[in-house]
Amino acid sequence: MSSSLVPAENSRLAGGFRDLRRTLRGSLLLPSGDAPEPEPFGFNRIVASRPAAVVRATGAADVRTAVRWAADHTVPVAVRATGHGVAVPADGALVIDTVAMDGVHVDPHARTARIEAGVPWGRVVREAAAYGLAPLNGAAPSVGAVGYTLGGGHGPLGRSYGYAADRVRGLAMVTPDGRHRTVSADRDPDLFWGTRGGKGNFGVVTAMEVDLFPVPRLYGGGLFFPGESAPLVLRAWRDWTSSLPDAMQSSVALIRFPDDDALPAEMRDRFLAHVRIAFNGSADEGARLVRPLRRVRDPVLDTVTEMPYSQVARIHADPTEPGVYSERSTRLESLDDTAIDTITAFAGAGGLPAIEIRHLGGALARNPEHANAVPFRHAGYTLFSGARTLPEEAHEVHRLQERLIESTTPWRIGGPFLSFIGALESSPEQVRSAYEPRTYRDLAHLKASYDPENLLRINHNIAPVATAGDEPREEG
Repeated sequence: MSSSLVPAENSRLAGGFRDLRRTLRGSLLLPSGDAPEPEPFGFNRIVASRPAAVVRATGAADVRTAVRWAADHTVPVAVRATGHGVAVPADGALVIDTVAMDGVHVDPHARTARIEAGVPWGRVVREAAAYGLAPLNGAAPSVGAVGYTLGGGHGPLGRSYGYAADRVRGLAMVTPDGRHRTVSADRDPDLFWGTRGGKGNFGVVTAMEVDLFPVPRLYGGGLFFPGESAPLVLRAWRDWTSSLPDAMQSSVALIRFPDDDALPAEMRDRFLAHVRIAFNGSADEGARLVRPLRRVRDPVLDTVTEMPYSQVARIHADPTEPGVYSERSTRLESLDDTAIDTITAFAGAGGLPAIEIRHLGGALARNPEHANAVPFRHAGYTLFSGARTLPEEAHEVHRLQERLIESTTPWRIGGPFLSFIGALESSPEQVRSAYEPRTYRDLAHLKASYDPENLLRINHNIAPVATAGDEPREEG
């Protein structure tokens, strides 16, 4: 599709758009003039698009109508909720915007939540907290719950209960044939397996039902140490993670904080090693477990304390402002002293404003009750670099991030980490490397069953493969 497509100038689609608009309950937005999109870009604006149109869906009926229309007119489909997980430009595509699909229903007796496609995690956390319950949300409250979960989903309760994808009970989705399906371990189990981990390759998920957990409070927050002590802090943290209970989730972020009056004075305009703590247990037990880290050296700031789960976003304090974000990630099998020295060389004066290492293991390493496509469960850690940057500097930052990832080859497992896979990690080779070979093969065969024409390709795409001897068909 041409990146300069304007539907009003395309006679084949112009009449089709008139028909589509008449059948929608929501709205249809078309680009005009030089505007790259007919509405805001979403959270991460590293990718600019010229879509054919945007459907502002109000419910599953609009999604089904839009998918059927796109299939009839051979127009690829892109899906967007919060815009955190952008993958590739949606040039010439029909974008289905689900932000208006914002229903959340909590069943406190069954300990479940039904979450529609446009809902961010912060909303689910608040709704569940009213009943003393918690979902397997991400660290950032503005991330879309459905998209996060389809990519695996690793958050503050991960070591306690597993990936978010492990705790899905059912999915409502529209497949590329225009059918609305309710899939679960008992209904379309192959689709249930692949969609949880295979992201948006097999259909447009309109809602999901997930487990909730009795976690009314956490012992969590951050220990902030001077950046020059980062190697010492990382070594102490690595040794500390070797004998933790599953209830302790933690990470270390090496961050250059801006000179921002909104930050505590101890953090402004400083390079710090930020140890992030989320303990799913009592404050007394949490304090006992964290004591060895507090003894590494005096922190410049210590915010670790008991908190209601509704305030869990305070632990990571991820950015909330939309902008251009460059991201790169991988998994590490281990973290020896050489690996630590290699990674810290890229932080601070090394050029990257933020590098985070998260501890895996616990329930994340165990197979769930109902198998899914989340790969590489034996990994010990994740490595992630994210940076807000100017558009003209994004590719330079990304090259430095790639050098970081390449430098960890002796310890690396596979390619990008699915929960963090970014907009510039969308090549066929990168997507394939995000999975174990057998898992990717099975996903490619599943794609051939449900989306043989690769209608859903404006994503981290798994191209369809009909037989074991075929190569994936890469679509433009």
